[in-house]
Amino acid sequence: MHERTTGISRAELIADTALALLAERGMRGLTHRAVDEAAGLPQGSTSNHARTRQALLEAAVRRQAERELQVLTPAEMPGATTRAGAPVDALALALHRYLTHHPQLLVARYELALEATRRPELRAFYDTTGRQFREPLIAMMTAAGSTEPERHTHALVAWCEGLLFSCAVGSYHHAVPSLEELRRGFTELLRGMLGDGEDPAGTAG
Repeated sequence: MHERTTGISRAELIADTALALLAERGMRGLTHRAVDEAAGLPQGSTSNHARTRQALLEAAVRRQAERELQVLTPAEMPGATTRAGAPVDALALALHRYLTHHPQLLVARYELALEATRRPELRAFYDTTGRQFREPLIAMMTAAGSTEPERHTHALVAWCEGLLFSCAVGSYHHAVPSLEELRRGFTELLRGMLGDGEDPAGTAG
């Protein structure tokens, strides 16, 4: 059920299987026993690793963040010395990679986000793990010439989240945008934020 089994630890296997169960069965389908069965582990293995449901959910959130780092690669966001079109290229590639290769990871994320609204202790943990994506985007917007990088980052994240949701589980789930369509969308969005005189895609017009 999990996407990867080679070269990972038992803790990663348990967390990956939990994410796969969330995507396939929803929050009600995530139990310690179900993880053991789906991962092919001896009964009680998941309980030994994460004794409570909260601990299992935190392990899933932590692994979700690790997997998203590999997909979205915020550390590779362009800096001040890169060419003008780099922000558009990086953002378009990251979203296209997520939508085309990891749609079930998105579904798992939405399950965890909804559960976090019902569990304050998970909300705090979920929010903390999410901060690792925000700072690279703020730095990118600052380097791109934004006069209000934090506000613009908020708007950028909201646009990305809306597109991901719509194309993963919403009414556009059957119409994932191409890489070029994503580039055009980010170009229009960033041009609006940075001003008419800027061309974040490095193209004329």
